[in-house]
Amino acid sequence: MTVQIKDMTLDKVAIGPVSARVYQGADYDTSPPVLIYFHSGAFLEDGRKDSVVAETLARTGAIVVMADYNAPLGAVFPKPLETGFSIFSFLAKKRAGLGNRKSLLLVGGTEAGGNLAAAVALKARDHYADELDGQVLLSPLLDPYMGSASIRQAAAIGMRDRWSEGWSRYLSGGVCHPYAAPCMCSRLSGVAPALIVSAEDDPLLDETLSYADRLKEAGVKVQQHVLPAGTGWPSIYGGACEETSSWQDSLNERFEGFVKSVGVQ
Repeated sequence: MTVQIKDMTLDKVAIGPVSARVYQGADYDTSPPVLIYFHSGAFLEDGRKDSVVAETLARTGAIVVMADYNAPLGAVFPKPLETGFSIFSFLAKKRAGLGNRKSLLLVGGTEAGGNLAAAVALKARDHYADELDGQVLLSPLLDPYMGSASIRQAAAIGMRDRWSEGWSRYLSGGVCHPYAAPCMCSRLSGVAPALIVSAEDDPLLDETLSYADRLKEAGVKVQQHVLPAGTGWPSIYGGACEETSSWQDSLNERFEGFVKSVGVQ
């Protein structure tokens, strides 16, 4: 499916105007799902940019809104979360011409963006924002202690120092709130259903699966998928990979199944 890409400004968001890049399948349903997508970048990158993940998901017919969540208020917690939640609140009420009132509204993200998506889902629950239909967490960066077994692979793909620097920057405000590190949240019940994806050769595999297990234990509906090694999955957040990326079809299949299940619910 051809994907149309356009830049726009969400100019009525509560925290102020936010620039966004919108990916939309050319042949989309009358009520396509709207995914607010937070990009990767180890808490270090901002700016409007292209995203292979966003474009891939848009090929399913979804409208993917990738906002520049660090630029308006800054990149230190809780500022990105304030921006992300304001975008969610705005689209939940206004839609800004993206989809319609029947469209499912999802949040999602990769790596640092997955952290932010999980945090928005937690805050939506705490603020009784029932408009959130689901969360899509692709190798979310959740553990500031970087203590899992799989994280030992991070140096091999060039990410250990980058993630360490990113966590130091993100938490430099002196706060380690559960919204900043969702893996530390003691109460996960009641959050939106989740699609959680990682890969066998992903350094973030262990913390991703641990969070999925804790969500399931809390009664949250979770669809969990681990792609085989060799698909180039770590490249979605900038990890060095020798393999040609071949994860796209698998991700879209999982995403389409998740959207259907959420729609039925």
